[in-house]
Amino acid sequence: MIPAEPGSTREVAPRGRATFRIDTTEKNDDLANMKLLVLGFLASLCTVHAAVVEESMIHAGVKFRVVKLAPEQVTLVWKDAGGVPYRSFEKVQAAFAKQGKTVRFIMNAGIFEPGGIPSGLHIENRKTLHPLNLADAPGNFFLKPNGVLWIEGGARRAAFVSTPQNFQKREKLLGSMASSWLELAVQSGPLLLIEGKRHPAFIENSKNKLLRNGVGVAADGRLIFAITAKGEEVNFWDFAGLFLKLGCKNALFLDGTISQMVVNPTEPASVNQFGSMFVVAE
Repeated sequence: MIPAEPGSTREVAPRGRATFRIDTTEKNDDLANMKLLVLGFLASLCTVHAAVVEESMIHAGVKFRVVKLAPEQVTLVWKDAGGVPYRSFEKVQAAFAKQGKTVRFIMNAGIFEPGGIPSGLHIENRKTLHPLNLADAPGNFFLKPNGVLWIEGGARRAAFVSTPQNFQKREKLLGSMASSWLELAVQSGPLLLIEGKRHPAFIENSKNKLLRNGVGVAADGRLIFAITAKGEEVNFWDFAGLFLKLGCKNALFLDGTISQMVVNPTEPASVNQFGSMFVVAE
């Protein structure tokens, strides 16, 4: 947890979530902190091994596949141990199998460049492997405001979706702790929802409909992953509306036509080529 200042009361969970308050003036300070650490550890054991369940939803006449996950369950991958991008779900499955783990969920993450290189920020296992991209250019990624999904914390993690500028502010606030506190991050664009409102560029009843996938953060702190079902297409306005319906205030578009999601696969998944990927493995 983020350490509290001596003689003060400090929130140790992010704004907008249930918080623990630790009064550092109490004599049993160390005992209280230890109890929180133990509770957080036990809670993480429960969530990390929770089942991955896919739901089917219909919104605006479009069918979607939806998976809700605790931040503790989710990892982000891009390259293998030799520094070569995985590119495919199948190769990620094989890599985790060598570790004695089974992939329960996998979805392509942010937009990428040729060779599977992320178009923007990529933090994996607390290491920044690709920098934040604040450039202006054509395309969905650069439709401002674009955004960053990041997960931070220790045993008990929290997920956030916001603008690159707000991510930078958070990084500055964490200071020297950032490199050990930020678990993962991925940049993409555009943001679908910004504090409960659709991106200002979205047009209601737009005819620009495609297969799309995205991720949001629900009020209970869970990550909401959604993708249009096979044969379905959706515009940005209605896709953002899906995340509103699912209780998200902030959500991020991940990618379009090539996007795919596999849940509880029983065999190697032969899919498209990607950059970074979200994974749940146990």
